[in-house]
Amino acid sequence: MIDDLIHNPNGGMPRLVEIMRRLRDPETGCPWDLEQDFATIAPYTIEEAYEVADAIDREAWGELKGELGDLLFQSVFHAQMASERGLFTFDEVADTMSDKMVARHPHVFGGESREKSAEQQTRDWETIKAAERAAKAEKGVLAGVALGLPALLRAVKLQNRAARVGFDWPSTDEVLDKVAEEMAELREAEDEDHRFEEFGDLLFVMANLARHMKIDPEAALRAANAKFTRRFQSIEAALAAQGRTPADSDLAEMDALWDQAKAAERGVE
Repeated sequence: MIDDLIHNPNGGMPRLVEIMRRLRDPETGCPWDLEQDFATIAPYTIEEAYEVADAIDREAWGELKGELGDLLFQSVFHAQMASERGLFTFDEVADTMSDKMVARHPHVFGGESREKSAEQQTRDWETIKAAERAAKAEKGVLAGVALGLPALLRAVKLQNRAARVGFDWPSTDEVLDKVAEEMAELREAEDEDHRFEEFGDLLFVMANLARHMKIDPEAALRAANAKFTRRFQSIEAALAAQGRTPADSDLAEMDALWDQAKAAERGVE
């Protein structure tokens, strides 16, 4: 009966949960899966989330289904390990999420009016989340901003929290001034530790600049990474047409090829 579920192509979530349970079976499971714990699986969870974002950025809709499945499997994996420890089950994970969504959308599932703007809903959402944090005795303004977030994203979230209580520059001009100040301090840093600190300060204020300009810094950096990849691959292609590689070239030639790739992207003859 259980094997029928495992091999049922239309088994849905019960099938996936059972497959995970079997993979972790102490007697018949997969040795690799059995060796894992929350800490060893967490990096894969983060990686799968980024692969979902990458498929969306590339509008690779044919890949998105598989990437979402990979991310879902991460939740199932963590829930199975939790179940083995008697912490919670996958159904409890789903129920917790459902309870949270119902509580945070009283204008949809409760008696509140839906006649509000998206901005007002965002403010209401944050008010509800603040009440949830208070209920968990998270009293500080910055409490609950996860340490495991990518550093750039966490910087923006910390700054957003501080801004809600008025700790923020009034305009982009002041942030730009701070960028210039941090760049000067980085230039003047005299030792490795000082440079490390000043470089972090510069990244932090750049995240704040992105926030003031309403730019997602993670998305902007991903776009810059993609642009760099495209243009460097153009350099490689141009050199390959001559039977050469970048190792056979020099900076001046590659810089010229970079400018050609840049001009081609922009439609400049």
